[in-house]
Amino acid sequence: MRKRAMTDRIKLIDTEILSHDWGRLTRVTLDYRRADGRVQRLVRENYDHGNAAAILLVDPARSSVLLVRQFRYPVLANADPAFLLEACAGLLDDDNPLTCASREAIEETGHAPRNIRRICDIYPSPGSLQEKVTLFIGDYNAETRQATGGGLFHEGEDIELVELPLDNALAMIGTGEIVDAKTIILLQHLALERR
Repeated sequence: MRKRAMTDRIKLIDTEILSHDWGRLTRVTLDYRRADGRVQRLVRENYDHGNAAAILLVDPARSSVLLVRQFRYPVLANADPAFLLEACAGLLDDDNPLTCASREAIEETGHAPRNIRRICDIYPSPGSLQEKVTLFIGDYNAETRQATGGGLFHEGEDIELVELPLDNALAMIGTGEIVDAKTIILLQHLALERR
C-alpha cells in the first residue's frame, strides 16, 4: 500500500536521453506532490548501466578475505587514489545475481566460491545512479582455485589479488585504505557474523 501511495505522489512529465553509450543517462522532469499537498516540479538526472552483484570471499579456517585491487577512473577524477581494494563485482549481463557473483569471482580471483549466501541488496548512490547491487559472501580456500584470475583483458580489467586477515581489512576501513561502499558493507557484515 505504501508503494502505491508513493507513486500516486509522482507524475512523470518528460524523459530526455542525454547519452546512451556504455550506460544510459536520462533527464526526467516530474511533478512531485509534497507531504503538505503542494506540487513541486523537479528535474533529475539518472544514470543506468544495469544492476550488479558483488561477493566477498572469505577463508573461514584462516579468517582471511580475498579482495581485488583495480583502477577506478571516477575516483581519480575526484583526486583520490584510484586503485581501490574491493570485493569481486560485476554487472548482471542478463544473469541472475548469484550466477553473476560466481562468474565474477572466477574471472577476478580464479576461485569458485562455496557456501555462497545472499546478504542484501543495496543502492550505492540512489540520488543519481539506478544501479542495485546484490551482495553475497562465499568461502574460498586452496581447493576452490580453478583459474588464474586477474579479470578480462577485453573489459579493460587489470586486477591484483590481495589476501588479508579479516581484522586487517576491517582496520583499513578506518584508515581510508578501503573506501568502496559494497566492500565496507560486506566486511562489516562478516565481522558481525563472527561475533
